[in-house]
Amino acid sequence: LRFRFLEQKYGYYHCKDCNIRWESAYVWCVQGTNKVYYKQFCRTCQKSYNPYRVEDITCQNCKQTRCSCPVKLRHVDPKRPHRQDLCGRCKGKRLSCDSTFSFKYII
Repeated sequence: LRFRFLEQKYGYYHCKDCNIRWESAYVWCVQGTNKVYYKQFCRTCQKSYNPYRVEDITCQNCKQTRCSCPVKLRHVDPKRPHRQDLCGRCKGKRLSCDSTFSFKYII
């Protein structure tokens, strides 16, 4: 049995039915790949989708994913609330993606 971890990435979504586009910093991929493990739900029609594009969450200062900048400026807004009701990973669960730790990432 081999343990695999999930890593957080940034994704771009498009609902073909509603023609709504959205972005999310809570895309969970199998570590070392862009293989998405959990889908997200469209806020209008509630259909689940994988992102059409996935990228690493990078620092705006140095453009690195894991950096040592004294002030880390990510291309995500950490103050923006996570929509648990639209997230395939934490929908219907008590804990949100933004409050769980790495031991939860084992698949």
